[in-house]
Amino acid sequence: MTDHALDLAALREATDRFLGAAAAMDDLAAAAPSRLPGWSRRHVLAHLSRNADALVNVLQGRPMYADSETRERDIERDATRPLSEHLADLRGSAARFEAAAAVPADWSRTVTMRNGVTDSASRVPFRRRIEVELHHVDLGVGYELEDLPDEFVTREIDFLTERFAGHPDVPSTGVAADDGRFWTTGGDAEGGPVVVRGTAPELLGWLAGRRDGSALKTEGGPLPALPPL
Repeated sequence: MTDHALDLAALREATDRFLGAAAAMDDLAAAAPSRLPGWSRRHVLAHLSRNADALVNVLQGRPMYADSETRERDIERDATRPLSEHLADLRGSAARFEAAAAVPADWSRTVTMRNGVTDSASRVPFRRRIEVELHHVDLGVGYELEDLPDEFVTREIDFLTERFAGHPDVPSTGVAADDGRFWTTGGDAEGGPVVVRGTAPELLGWLAGRRDGSALKTEGGPLPALPPL
């Protein structure tokens, strides 16, 4: 069972790490490209702030975003700001999310995410942590997939293999970490079954679209192409 209280504590630690990395930049560094195509580091900062507010909406029973166009427009608008404003916004939006999560509530209730996806409210803090941890890597400032806490890596692989399970565009796939951990994912697409082997961080990088999978080994067929997240 998901423990939202533990996830909130882990989220605070991840947020502190992210804020420390962001505060170590200057305006020139913040304007440099991130590892996400078409996004500067300031875009990443803007997205994280607006994502926190969007998840407040989720916890309070409102639509996560008004629509996809508003989401993209708000990121582009906020990405032009100086670093000092980004830092203030990151701290303020994180505080708003924490305050919303502190309100007594039924954490077993079903909430609606973006694009009509539903989930348990108890998983919202972990979903926020995913955003913070992976986008910290996306900044390209020295925090790598290999630096992510091992328990986070395991849970995020759990999360992503569950997400792709039964997907018609992904063949039946075994995901095998070098340390013996094993997951299954995929569906009825042609080409399976395939087993993909590698270190847990490399597997996470492939599943999350952060690495091309060239460091992984496959058995039974080529490396499956995964749909975008």
